[in-house]
Amino acid sequence: MRLVRVGIFYLLGVFGIICISVFPRFFATAGIAHPLTYFADLGSFIHTFIQPDSWLYQVPRSPAEFSLIGTLWGPFVYSMEILLGALLLGFSLAFIFAFLANFLSQRLVQGIKRVLDFFESIPDIVIASGLQILVIYVYHASGIELFRVASYLDEKAYLGPIITLAILPLVSLFKILLLMIEEEFLKDYVGFLRSKGIKKTGILLRHVFKNILPTTFHHSKVIIWATLSSQFVIERIFNVHGLTFYLVDSFTPMTIAASLILLFTPFFLFFHVVDLWINQDTVYNYQIKMNKNHAFQPFQRLKRMLTGIKHIKWHKFRPWAPFAIFFNHMKNYKFAIGSLFFILLISYSLIYSVTTDNHIDKAGIVYKDDGVTIKGTPPHPPPEPFLLGSDGAGFSIYDMLVVGAKYTLIFAIVIALLRVFVGLIGGVVYAFALGPKRQNWLEKMVDSIHFLPLSVIAYLLLAPILMEGFSGFAYTFTERIVLEIIILTVLVVPLTTVLLGNEMKRILNYEFIMSAKVLGGSRFHIFWRHVLPHIGARMTILFGQQFIQVLLIFMHLGIFNFFFGGTNVSFGRAPSPPRSITYEWSGLIGNTLNALNSGKYWLIVWVLLAFMLSIFAMQFIIQGVKEMQQTKVGVIYKLPRIRRKQRKQNQKNDSVYEPTAESFKPLCNDRR
Repeated sequence: MRLVRVGIFYLLGVFGIICISVFPRFFATAGIAHPLTYFADLGSFIHTFIQPDSWLYQVPRSPAEFSLIGTLWGPFVYSMEILLGALLLGFSLAFIFAFLANFLSQRLVQGIKRVLDFFESIPDIVIASGLQILVIYVYHASGIELFRVASYLDEKAYLGPIITLAILPLVSLFKILLLMIEEEFLKDYVGFLRSKGIKKTGILLRHVFKNILPTTFHHSKVIIWATLSSQFVIERIFNVHGLTFYLVDSFTPMTIAASLILLFTPFFLFFHVVDLWINQDTVYNYQIKMNKNHAFQPFQRLKRMLTGIKHIKWHKFRPWAPFAIFFNHMKNYKFAIGSLFFILLISYSLIYSVTTDNHIDKAGIVYKDDGVTIKGTPPHPPPEPFLLGSDGAGFSIYDMLVVGAKYTLIFAIVIALLRVFVGLIGGVVYAFALGPKRQNWLEKMVDSIHFLPLSVIAYLLLAPILMEGFSGFAYTFTERIVLEIIILTVLVVPLTTVLLGNEMKRILNYEFIMSAKVLGGSRFHIFWRHVLPHIGARMTILFGQQFIQVLLIFMHLGIFNFFFGGTNVSFGRAPSPPRSITYEWSGLIGNTLNALNSGKYWLIVWVLLAFMLSIFAMQFIIQGVKEMQQTKVGVIYKLPRIRRKQRKQNQKNDSVYEPTAESFKPLCNDRR
């Protein structure tokens, strides 16, 4: 029965891939003006897909046709060699470092965690660019080539992409292992093993690591999902002719479907086989049997919950409550620093745009004082004629960063908010209206999304919308922005729905929820008065994580010259580089390859710094919310500092205290 379920989930995943593969052609031809055309295109493609004779690899504007599997198999193996090498290297080092960290002092471990937080905030593009610059510098300085910085013809790059791609799983898993090992050492069985004289090494290897492996396995899905998205852009930077190269080169529904199925199949089968081996479905089957007598009545449950809305005392609703919570959190300096960064930067960008009408300074050929001798041509290095230099067309990078800040940050915030808000609505339906069996099915289906790279899916869906063709854009400026917001939101909503739904399920099992039900509390009352306040901090943290993910997607799309709001392309005899219409920051990311090849660092370093500062600011907000929540529940997060203060106070009291005869007087009179 379980194997049948795995087969059904796999077929559903393949069908979802086929549906995604048709969207690029639909957006490029019929468009949203004729939505029913999509289903006709889907039916036609399914009829073509089930015929093996039609599995051909075609390049647009070329009559040549090749075997689809024969063409993609070699690049697929090349990409898998890089990916598996990176995962093996990253996961192995994470376990080794986690093992060694347990023999360090607590102060050093806390320092390691801060370093991991820092590295986790560095985008993969920064790491790849930094490694390439380092290799080029070492080669020019000493003549030693550490590794190949790009593939060329038959010379394939392996070490560079693997090292770059391994950093993400290394940092993420190392951080998770440290937290899980700390929790495991607080359990009673560890104290019992220590009392028997078993050394720490034996406890770690024989017990702790064995107990945390199932949880580590489930965390690895999210890590691999992020790594797959990073590989999409790492292959571009290192000029790797892997599966990504051929997918972008052909960009037909057949190539898209075959490429995604090749990526999806091995990871899906591996994780589901391991799931069957560790018997993770036992809990769900038990819940299903225990709830067999309860009929599935989602509409009635929702009806009862919506009925409770009629009885809400709206006059007691406080619309200023979110602002009160915000100002209360501003007492935390980390939250305040992160929030002020976004408030001041967005405000400055808006004021600059209003007062200058989005003016961007431009300088062509710059002459010396004599007016004859040429001093410089675009791109101009900093600090003259512009503080941060100019791009290849002579536009001031500083002005473009200021003008584009509002588009980059505001729309990233909007997309992150929509992901959380729509996920909250879906989570309510998931937790309150669905039974355990259907929750299990939905969770398994959503779990398959972890095997499809998010950046690749975003690229496929947005390519025909954002890129300008010979006859102009297929959609208006407003339509492009709205469609991009919708697509980047919908891609992650299933995951946020299940995540928040499971969080609500956990809260619904608390005893005070049972007491509220006994006292006659409706479903809406329980959600509004009890569940929502408990997941408020979790939703804020989730919003911060989604904001960072949106920025990373902007950067990944920027490498492929897909910019928010549209990409302006020149088709003249001497075409200009693709430019962002809104000057949002990913428009400067497209200069990465040119900056690395030419050594003109200012073309890329300032925009990467802007992205990194935004990510750091959001991480400050997340950390501030965590600390405020810990303080609220009574957890002291500044324990070492408080202990040092108490120790100094005790030493001071010990030095001042001197016993006297009065100290030995009886506390009460002796009554006889």
